[in-house]
Amino acid sequence: MNERRLIAGHAATVFIGQLAVMGFGVTDTLVAGRSSPEALAALSVGSSLYITVFVALMGVLQAQLPIFSEHMGAGRPHAMGHCFEQGLYICGLLSLGGAFLLCHPQLILEWTQVPADLQGVVSDYLAILSWALAPALLFRMFSTLNQSLGHPRVITLIQVLALAVKVPLSIGLALGWADQPGMGLIGCAWATWWVNLAMLLAMIGLLVWAPLYKPLRIGAPWRRPDWSAIQPMLAMGLPNGLSLLVEVSSFAFMALFIARMGNLPLAAHQIASNVATLLYMVPLSLSIATSARVSYWIGANQPHRAQQVQRLGIRLVAGCALALGLAVWLCRQPLAAVYSQEAEVVVLASHLLGWLAVFHLGDAMQALGMFLLRCHKVTLAPLLVYALMLWGLGLGGGQWIAYHGTPWTPALQDPVAFWISSSLALALTSMIFLWLLGQVSRRGPRH
Repeated sequence: MNERRLIAGHAATVFIGQLAVMGFGVTDTLVAGRSSPEALAALSVGSSLYITVFVALMGVLQAQLPIFSEHMGAGRPHAMGHCFEQGLYICGLLSLGGAFLLCHPQLILEWTQVPADLQGVVSDYLAILSWALAPALLFRMFSTLNQSLGHPRVITLIQVLALAVKVPLSIGLALGWADQPGMGLIGCAWATWWVNLAMLLAMIGLLVWAPLYKPLRIGAPWRRPDWSAIQPMLAMGLPNGLSLLVEVSSFAFMALFIARMGNLPLAAHQIASNVATLLYMVPLSLSIATSARVSYWIGANQPHRAQQVQRLGIRLVAGCALALGLAVWLCRQPLAAVYSQEAEVVVLASHLLGWLAVFHLGDAMQALGMFLLRCHKVTLAPLLVYALMLWGLGLGGGQWIAYHGTPWTPALQDPVAFWISSSLALALTSMIFLWLLGQVSRRGPRH
C-alpha cells in the first residue's frame, strides 16, 4: 500500500473518531442553545477553560506518538509497552493537577471579568468535569498507542459508540425526560463524566484481553517508575504540552475576553469556535497519520522516506484546508442558523464564520508543522513561536483592537477583532513552522 493511501486511510479513521468526540461538544452546544442564551454563554466560558486544561495535559501524553512510532519502525514492541506503562505514571500526576485547577477557576474568572451571574454555573460545570478529566486523559494515551501501532479503528469504534450514548444522555439530563426536570448545563457535564468513564472501562478491557496488545507485554510484570524511560518522555512532552497550552489558551481566552461584551457576542463566538474546532479535526487527523509514518521511517533509519511523507502530508493538509475554508464561507449563513434560533445571534455568528474561512488555513498548516517538528525532536522553538504569535499578536492584538482601538480605527467592541488578529497570528506561525521544518529536515533526524 502506498503512503498516500496509508495516510488517507489512517487519517479517515482518526477523523471519524475525532468527529465523534467533537460531537460531544456539538451536542452540548445545541442542547445549551435550546435551553437559553445564558446556558450557551456559560458553556462557552466553561468549555474554554476545560479544553485549555485538557489539551495542555494531553499534549504531554500525545508527545509519546513519535516515541511509540519509532519503536514500531525499529521492531521493538516490548519497548513500546514499557513506555506506555511509564506514561501511566505521568498521566496520573497530570490528572491530579488538572482536577485541582478545574475545581478552583475563580481567580481566572475574576481576572477576565466574566459576569458574576455566569461564574457560579461555570464553577459548578467545571467541578463535575474535574472527575471526567482522568478517564479522558487515560483514553487519549491509549489512542496514541493505537495510532502508533497503525490500528486506530478500535478507538474510533469506541468513540462512535460513546457519542451514541452521549447524545440522548445529554438531552435527557439537561432538558429533562418523562416527569424529571432538566438540570440545564450541569446535566451536560454529568453526561460527559458517565461517557468518559465507560470509555476508560473499554480501554482496560482491551488491554487485558485483546490479542493486539499481547506483544507489548503491558503489565507483565508491572514495573515501577523508570526514570530512564520517563525522562525522555517528559523532555518531549512538557514543551509540547506548554505549546498546546499557549495554542488552546489563546483560543479559549478569546471567549473569556469576549464575555464582557455580553451574552449575544459570546453566544455567536461559541458557534464560530465550535465550527472551528470541528474543521480542525481534518488537519489534526492528517497530522497524526503523517507524523506516525514519518516517525516510523525515522525509526527504520530511512530518512529519505520520512521526507517524502512530510511533503505528501503538507500537500494533503493544504488542499483540504482550502476546500473546507471555501465551503464554510459559502455556507456561513445556514450553518449559523443550525446552532441558534435567535436572529441576532445568527447574523453575528455568520459574520464570524466568514473570518473562520481565513483562520482555518493558518490553523491547519501550523498544526501539521508542529506535529512534524516533534518527529524531529524539536519542541522548544514551537513553544517560543506560539507564545510570541498566539498570545502576543493573536490574543493581545485582538484585545487591543476590540477594547482600545488603533491609530486608524476606534475600539470595535466586536468579537471579530479577535478573529482578525488570530488569523494573522496563525498564518505567520504556520510559515515559521514550515521554514523550521525545512531546516531540520536538511540536517537529518535527531535521536
